[in-house]
Amino acid sequence: MRKQCDQKLLIRMKTECLPCSLNLETQCPAGYTKITNGTGIPDCRYYLEIKTHTLSFPGCRHLCTKEFEQPECCQGHWGPDCMGK
Repeated sequence: MRKQCDQKLLIRMKTECLPCSLNLETQCPAGYTKITNGTGIPDCRYYLEIKTHTLSFPGCRHLCTKEFEQPECCQGHWGPDCMGK
């Protein structure tokens, strides 16, 4: 009888906002999978500082996911027997 019922968690994150034209080559951090294509999602703004002014421009970013298994005991069980090593 299995005492360990690991939970699969899906972690999502977005890359830094960049000019859309520069975002084609953007990679997700190690271990993450890019789930957006091309220039990504145009849902953010990036900032450029020019002398005394800060300008805001529409930009793009990518969505990344990572699957993660969290060790957990099955219902009705507890203790070291069913915790992940």
